[in-house]
Amino acid sequence: MKFEDLGLCKEILSSINNIGYKEPTDIQKKAIPNILVGRDILGCAQTGTGKTGSFIMPLIEILNSGKSKSRMPRSLVLAPTRELAMQVSEEFSKINQYLNLQMVLLIGGTSFTEQENKLSKGVDVLIATPGRLLDHIERGKVIIKDVKLLVIDEADRMLDMGFIPDIIKINKLLPKIRQTLFFSATLSNEIRNIGKDLLINPKEITINPYSSTSENIDSTFIKTNNENKMNDLKKLLYIEPIKSAVIFCNKKADIDKVSRFLKKNKFSTVSLHGDMNQNLRIKSLEKFKDKSAEMLIASDVAARGIDIDGLSHVFNYDVPNNPEDYVHRIGRTGRAGKRGKAYTLFDDNDNKNVILIEKLIKKKVYKTTFDKIISAQKLSYKNFNPKKKINKYISKTFILPEENYLNFKESGKIPDFLK
Repeated sequence: MKFEDLGLCKEILSSINNIGYKEPTDIQKKAIPNILVGRDILGCAQTGTGKTGSFIMPLIEILNSGKSKSRMPRSLVLAPTRELAMQVSEEFSKINQYLNLQMVLLIGGTSFTEQENKLSKGVDVLIATPGRLLDHIERGKVIIKDVKLLVIDEADRMLDMGFIPDIIKINKLLPKIRQTLFFSATLSNEIRNIGKDLLINPKEITINPYSSTSENIDSTFIKTNNENKMNDLKKLLYIEPIKSAVIFCNKKADIDKVSRFLKKNKFSTVSLHGDMNQNLRIKSLEKFKDKSAEMLIASDVAARGIDIDGLSHVFNYDVPNNPEDYVHRIGRTGRAGKRGKAYTLFDDNDNKNVILIEKLIKKKVYKTTFDKIISAQKLSYKNFNPKKKINKYISKTFILPEENYLNFKESGKIPDFLK
């Protein structure tokens, strides 16, 4: 099936061609035709499956024939985080490049006045986080009684973050006769019950259940302990040929701690967590996306839904408390047919969470130690150009060979090229 077979107008097809999308993903093949005929959708799809495009493309097609009104959007897309809302708005702008639909992004950390000025000029598409939308509604700056199409993205994360009461409040202000698209990475009983109050006779679409992991990802669990954890992470970053990587931590305090440590060791990093103000979050993402920074150190909530092209590695500094977050984290890499690597540091206290991950993905994770990794690296260095390898790390991280020698010396296994 091609995009031309989905019933999209020539302007949207031209945009798709410019972006470089070759053919629709599985969820786009199943969702777009159903959305275009007016069906409500209950969709289960993880990030990286083309989910955003599956609702943005038909949304633009549907709205293209109408006209916007001041302060009265014709469609509403709700996302749990600022970063995800921004990503949805970016996808909208790409698909809308040959059309003239008006979009406003309502997220915290940005000017109310600027957002209000855009709302007053007429809005076709409103993309918002629940809290900021309710702020505007209470100020009388936006009216949602004319919304014809509602999209709720990452419903399970909405639930985790406590946004469901806000969703229910917003739902009461919306017209009862409308089309609703409800997407979630998991379809638990709780999510289904929430969906019952929002959807009418929905078409259920499930793509790549969240318990699955991509075959393009080489995932490894490395045994460590709290005392050596930071240094072990550093060693791993020296060994791996990183193009760009995300390092996940469970706690904000650990994000700051890891960031300070890696910067001290001359790694190029930026941080992303919920307590940062919006300007800093945007700057961090921009630096990471334009390759000014090689590594992004983030929390699950802040990084939810962020799509980075060409991400070569994911590192779990902590084993996630929620096993589904493990699948979500490592799913940042190994996209679009490319291979990716994921490493998770664990100790004896993490055994319970590791077992939960294995239960979810229905297979044993591959476990190893740093001694075995360094032994394997020692063999692979025989056919490697030592000079080129050392120069790479000097140019990127300004680490001298002598310092590399000391890092490996701790383990008692020194690669040939450093002897």
